[in-house]
Amino acid sequence: MSNPEELALTTTETRIRIESPDRHINITPVDMRQARFPSALRGFDKDDVATFLREAAEGFDQALRENERLRIEMARLETSLNHFRQLEATLKTATLNADRMAEETRQNAERQAARIVHDAEARADLVMQRAQARAEDVEREIDGLRIKRREAEISLQATISALQNTLEFIREQDRRERDDRVVQHRPKIAAVPNSAAG
Repeated sequence: MSNPEELALTTTETRIRIESPDRHINITPVDMRQARFPSALRGFDKDDVATFLREAAEGFDQALRENERLRIEMARLETSLNHFRQLEATLKTATLNADRMAEETRQNAERQAARIVHDAEARADLVMQRAQARAEDVEREIDGLRIKRREAEISLQATISALQNTLEFIREQDRRERDDRVVQHRPKIAAVPNSAAG
């Protein structure tokens, strides 16, 4: 493996612009895996940089897959929540219908109607309580998934920031090496021999 000071990594690409996680990300895991840098004197070890980029690409790829999985799971839970909300509305409508039916039934047999209303309301309340409890559980799960998604985005942002800092460091090293080479290659003016002695 070469000495890090004997190799430098340079690139002619423009600075990579990293966007917010809520926007489209310009750099992809494939870009990171296929990144190639020309050799230069006194730079980083190419194998180390390639290993770092490969591992960063794998982490990036995994974070993207996890983010997509969480997005799909959140969409599924939101659909489930909407289903329970519709069920709650249906149950409220059913309760109103049961009340109207109880009122009509009470005209024929008040005692029997009161028992039917009581039973219907008890069942409706129980179902509504269960639906409400499930809806609250789903909302908690959605909140948990949002937290996980945010954590994945923060992790992804940190990886991207680390890569950007590495690229900026490499470019700064290149600049310094070019400046050093310019200073070292300045021509020296030779002293003129004194011809008066001859």
